[in-house]
Amino acid sequence: MEIDVAGLGNALVDALVRIDDDSVLERFELTRGQMHPVDHSRWSEVYEGLKDLGVEIHPGGSCANTIATLALLGTRSVLCGQVGDDEFGRNYAGQLDTLCGANALRRSKQGNTGKCLSIISVEDAERTLVTDLGAATSLEGVADFRNWIESSRLLHVTGYLFLGGPMAKTAWDAMDIARDAGVPISVDVADPFVISSVKDDIWRALDEYADLAFLNEEEAYALTGERGAEALVAVANAVHTPVVKLGAKGSLILNERDIVHVGIHPTEAIDTTGAGDTYAAGFIHGWLRGWPLTQCADLGARLAALTVAQVGAVCRDRDAVEKALAASEPK
Repeated sequence: MEIDVAGLGNALVDALVRIDDDSVLERFELTRGQMHPVDHSRWSEVYEGLKDLGVEIHPGGSCANTIATLALLGTRSVLCGQVGDDEFGRNYAGQLDTLCGANALRRSKQGNTGKCLSIISVEDAERTLVTDLGAATSLEGVADFRNWIESSRLLHVTGYLFLGGPMAKTAWDAMDIARDAGVPISVDVADPFVISSVKDDIWRALDEYADLAFLNEEEAYALTGERGAEALVAVANAVHTPVVKLGAKGSLILNERDIVHVGIHPTEAIDTTGAGDTYAAGFIHGWLRGWPLTQCADLGARLAALTVAQVGAVCRDRDAVEKALAASEPK
């Protein structure tokens, strides 16, 4: 299978459930709006307690959300990552096969599939996360992924990979392979927490490897100490095409020497999970086709709007995705 984008990421099942009030959070002693790292046993306890509320299961993780959205847009893409040899892992691989036509997942017998339970408040779309990384971050080596990377038109990675453990070395190795093969690299910085933990590694990834970089406003501030256009310019010293997402205020891109602002497409927010990931997918789809950067950003904004108007990180309404694509595509 020839591909356009190879994504290397932490393969995490997304389990999504909406709650009417905070009583469930209180019962499990969860802090509203925060991410709670847990082990498999604790995750299963909370999941079993919420299962009757109607939990949706999707293949997730930041990189997977981008890869799946790219596939829906018609960009041939594949995820390289690791799941456990369990029911969640088999389900994850099967759904990716359906979306992308293939997967490049490794199956570990030493750990459970990683998973993130997103508990979403109906009142304000606030997310409380319960996360067991499981086998996702223990991926060692890229030998079986080399051909996918070398034959792609872009390698996409996220900042989460640099947080340490076997996956960090795997990420550097993958980027070395891409760079040596002349394959462009995009980096989604991922989270202010990542920057506070491994800022030097993020700068190294941007400066030595990245052709494209995606940051939200808080990530850009954490990385550069600047906001808005000043942050964009600071990142542009390391990356040819940086993008700073400003949430409801749109996004900023550097087009040659000009700073360009691209607006949003307003919608009622139900769940903000994955909005930045789908934005990146829209931008990458256009970028690979040589679109003007403003239209790359516009497609990203349209897809992000579709994402926040539903529960789940990937818009699976193919008609809506096709309409967004047609509206942004250069005429």
